[in-house]
Amino acid sequence: MLALLDAWLFAPFEYGFMRRAVVAGLALSLAAPPLGVFLMLRGMSLIGDAMAHAILPGVALGFLFAGFSLPIMSLGGILSGLLVAVLAGSVSQMTGHREDSAMASFFLISLAAGVMLVSLGGSSVDLTHVLFGSILAVDTTALLLIAGIASLIVLALAVIFRALVVECLDPLFLRGQGVRGGVVHGVFLGLVVLNLTAGFQTLGTLMAVGLMMLPATTARFWSQRLEGLIAIAIGVALVASTGGLLLSYHLSLPSGPAIILLAGVAYVLSALFGRQHSLSARWRRRAAPLNAPLSSNR
Repeated sequence: MLALLDAWLFAPFEYGFMRRAVVAGLALSLAAPPLGVFLMLRGMSLIGDAMAHAILPGVALGFLFAGFSLPIMSLGGILSGLLVAVLAGSVSQMTGHREDSAMASFFLISLAAGVMLVSLGGSSVDLTHVLFGSILAVDTTALLLIAGIASLIVLALAVIFRALVVECLDPLFLRGQGVRGGVVHGVFLGLVVLNLTAGFQTLGTLMAVGLMMLPATTARFWSQRLEGLIAIAIGVALVASTGGLLLSYHLSLPSGPAIILLAGVAYVLSALFGRQHSLSARWRRRAAPLNAPLSSNR
């Protein structure tokens, strides 16, 4: 039994590429879920998906100029994501349209432009790598960059945590304290862009948002408190990233989809059996009034 557990859980990490992959996954699992929780609380869940595709043109330009140079591609992704966020906010303010509709429009433009650029400068293999990533191909340079960005996100969240919570719940009170909500919102979107840029190397631009949003939405079925949401979301992400890597190793599955699908399984099970707002929780609430008269008559 112990030999089987060792072969399944520990033996794969004797390889250097697996150790680098799991450390990269753990770093992203600590930084991404708290951002996903705040996106969910602010009603901006789909904004995260739009921002994931907004970094694609910058990544593609970095690929055209420097090939698979992660620092250059990451820099291009950061600049592209920030530019799309500024453009969407500016269009929203000038035209009165909702920011999410402007973001959706720029998301489609960015996705098409990024795919076009990668297709013009590379092969279908290059396009697949950019869109879907390859966590097993993370080298030391990529690992240091991912860990550095994840650490920066965690530190920045710790600094703006109170302002971010108040800005979510009571923006008028935050403004009364002399803090501009737009600044907090801008910093938060910047952190989202940074996280997605770190995640594209491992999960690709199409799935980088998965490790951010799926654990956050899963946690919603288990807790109503902010600290509980963040802790559960991080736990789900850690299990999904590590478990997905093990499944991909033993079953010869693509690593990125295995990680996201494992997080998806956690979401579906939580939607069915979670303590809050799940199907089973609704059934319990409906059954309670029916059982109450029976128990009182006995």
